[in-house]
Amino acid sequence: MVKDIQVLNEKETRGGFGEGILEAGKRNPNVIALTADLLGSMKLQAFIKEFPDRFVQCGIAEANMIGVAAGMTIGGKIPYTTTFANFSTGRVYDQIRQSVAYSGKNVKICASHAGLTLGEDGATHQILEDIGMMKMLPGMTVIVPCDFNQTKAATIAVADYEGPVYLRFGRPKWPNFTAEDQKFEIGKAQVLNEGTDITLFACGHLVWKCVEAGRILEEKGYSVELINIHTIKPLDEEAVIRSITKTRCAVTAEEHNVLGGLGDSIAQVAARHLPIPIEYIGTKDTFGESGKPTDLLKKYGLDTPQIVEAAEKAIARKKG
Repeated sequence: MVKDIQVLNEKETRGGFGEGILEAGKRNPNVIALTADLLGSMKLQAFIKEFPDRFVQCGIAEANMIGVAAGMTIGGKIPYTTTFANFSTGRVYDQIRQSVAYSGKNVKICASHAGLTLGEDGATHQILEDIGMMKMLPGMTVIVPCDFNQTKAATIAVADYEGPVYLRFGRPKWPNFTAEDQKFEIGKAQVLNEGTDITLFACGHLVWKCVEAGRILEEKGYSVELINIHTIKPLDEEAVIRSITKTRCAVTAEEHNVLGGLGDSIAQVAARHLPIPIEYIGTKDTFGESGKPTDLLKKYGLDTPQIVEAAEKAIARKKG
């Protein structure tokens, strides 16, 4: 049952990235870290201490960083570029499209401080369109892990994956609840709980919000299927179809615009294979603002009560 999913501790998902790139560097001498003047925010200190000759400080020149990383792959290196999600995508989209995606370069674009939970830095830094932007690039893999442990596992896993990757994670301390020793499988959805009345599909920080919502729904007598879609692209379509065939309705939850993100990906699969009622949790075609992360999630409707309400609405639509 969803209530059996327990918090191990609270940690920043970006901290999982810091530990993950250190471990990836120990396993593979070709792993290189690049940053755009944000080594502290990206938790790169341990990597730099261990591998000072495998770190490149590019300064506040994100477009140049992408170009440098693309060039490094020609020599067999595995560059991890690091900066905030907004600067990892919106500021350098042309360079990513031309030098990385179109060229099929083995660059790992690692983006922290994604979504509303960036918090007080405000709308100019809270990119809410990046999943859509990146998943539309041919050949780009898009990964949005849910907690510290999963971010660490994903960071290690992408070093062995050939091709461009967008790895998105967050700033604040967040419930850490997945297994410390987990094996991260790119493109394989994680079923956290099986149920028959409603499917909750989520990614990133919203997975935990769906755990909270699932507990409430269970107390109300509903059987809840909870699936962590940590890989937005390639999407685990088999897992999606299998689940919605059973529950016949769904809610998608993401710290992202409902236009172009996880919800759209799930809806496309449903439209092709099994049209069902789907409710969407995400920002509604808007920019964010400055505020505390949890307050922003509440204001923009990305909190536990809204997920519960959406689930009950989807179930009611299913029943007609």
